[in-house]
Formats: sequence, C-alpha cells, structure tokens
Amino acid sequence: MRMRIPMPRMPLPDDLVALADDFTSGRREPAVPRDAATVVLMRPGPSGAEVYLLRRQVSMDFAGGMCVFPGGGVDRRDFDALDEQPEVAWAGPSPAEWAARLGCDEPEARALVAAAVRETFEESGVLLAGPSPDSVVADTTGDDWEADRAALESRDLAMTDFLARRGLVLRTDLLGVWDAWTTPVFEPKRFRTWFFVALLPEGQRTRDVSSESSSVTWLGAAEALAQVEAGDILMMPPTYLNCLELASYDGPDAVLAAGRERSVRMFTPSPEAGPDGTTVLSMPDRHRPLVEGRFG
Repeated sequence: MRMRIPMPRMPLPDDLVALADDFTSGRREPAVPRDAATVVLMRPGPSGAEVYLLRRQVSMDFAGGMCVFPGGGVDRRDFDALDEQPEVAWAGPSPAEWAARLGCDEPEARALVAAAVRETFEESGVLLAGPSPDSVVADTTGDDWEADRAALESRDLAMTDFLARRGLVLRTDLLGVWDAWTTPVFEPKRFRTWFFVALLPEGQRTRDVSSESSSVTWLGAAEALAQVEAGDILMMPPTYLNCLELASYDGPDAVLAAGRERSVRMFTPSPEAGPDGTTVLSMPDRHRPLVEGRFG
C-alpha cells in the first residue's frame, strides 16, 4: 500500500500507543539501546544538497525496507583499541572537543567518530582518511581496498588496525555534528544514534557495496522528501526530518559549516497529541516550524 502520510505526522496505531504507555509507566522494561553512528554523506546538486541513501534489505530485523544514511553500531573492538592505540593518527577537533559537542565522555566520542568513518567506508566505499592531516585517499576502488572494506564489514579487521597498517590519518575535520536520536522505548531493538554530516571527498566515488542494502542512490534532500510523501520510498522519522532540515540550506557546504559549529543532545521520541486529535510521535522543537511550514 502506498503511504501518503509523511512519517512525522503518521498516527500511531492504538495498540502501539498502549504498548508505549506500558513502557513509560514502568510496566515493561525497555531494551537497552546500543550506541551507533550514521553519516549524511552529501554532494552538490542542482537544487541544493544531494544525500547518499541506502534502501535496507526488507529482511533486516531493524528498519527493513527503509531508506537510510550509511551507519551502524559502534564496534566494541574499535572502542577498546582506540584507548590502547593512541598512536592512531587523528586530524581535526580533539576527542575532548568531540565529547563536548556529542554530549558524551571522551572514550565514547572517539569510538563514535571512528565508527562514523568506518561505517561510511563499509557502506559506500568512501573513506574519510588520508596519508596526511590535509589529504584524503584519492581512490578506494582497487581490489586491495575492497578486501579491507570487506574485512571491516565482517569484523575480521578493526578500524584502528586498518588505519595503522596503511599509515592513514583519521580525518575527523571532514565531519560535522548534526543530530542525536534514541529509538522509542517500545521498539524491541534500540539504538542511540549520533548523526554526522560530511561532503563526498574530491576524487572519491560511492559504490554499491553494502551487504545490508538492496539498492543505493543519490537524491536531492527535497526530492527525497517528495518521494516519501508520495509513498515511493520509506524513511524513519529521524531520516525524514534531517532531510527536511537539510533542504532548508543553500547546499552541502552550508550544511557542513553549520555542522562544524553544532552541539547535540540526545532526543527520544514519545507519543503526543497530534493536530487532528490522533496520537503521533514527538519531534525535536527545531523541526516543528519546518513541518508546520510544509504541511500547515
């Protein structure tokens, strides 16, 4: 069935409202969320920022069939290795600065940034790292790069080991901070997800490599919104709302500039009264004017 209602205004079914109330009232215990990082990878388009989207396999037990940005859970081995391998080269804001902007402690910030770069490489073939603090890898399409990408995806290779062996600098200065969401309490599988933004590095190109996606595409943020509203593609509320916010900027350079100045606080959506008396999921306050301006 074609979905005509945009995700932020979609009424929650009565049984889901009742289930959510069980969790918020303490009658049920919510699942413990796992930390995750996702990256809004952008490039210039004719009408503003274009974003790289993956359509997740329908068989996936979380967000099956949804269009998402590259991302995934923090790899605990990378988290630990970052503490044990301070020699891993790092360009950009310090881990302490990242921690302040992400609203977490320093070891977690280091792991989140590493996960953001790793997941982007795993799911798009784009690597935000280079041989020096002011360069990026020019081409990651060779067989040796693909072998490393596959080893990272299968967890046979840790991100820190990959960077150290190749003598690469983690280019954290190519990332901006954008948003932070926790999956609602009533979901059986939950994530605390930090959203980053980044530009497609000059010379690199995306590749359809992720084993978790059925297709990939570049879409203008505004075009992606229109396709969701027409029921042609599906998005979770954070993805939709981030596209809505991105579409309000002149282009990807303006988005990245804003992301380099932004700090975030984790937001967990909960049931609230909708404008027509239905129950909907809440959204961050900064998104409300954008939604009202689009739908009245």
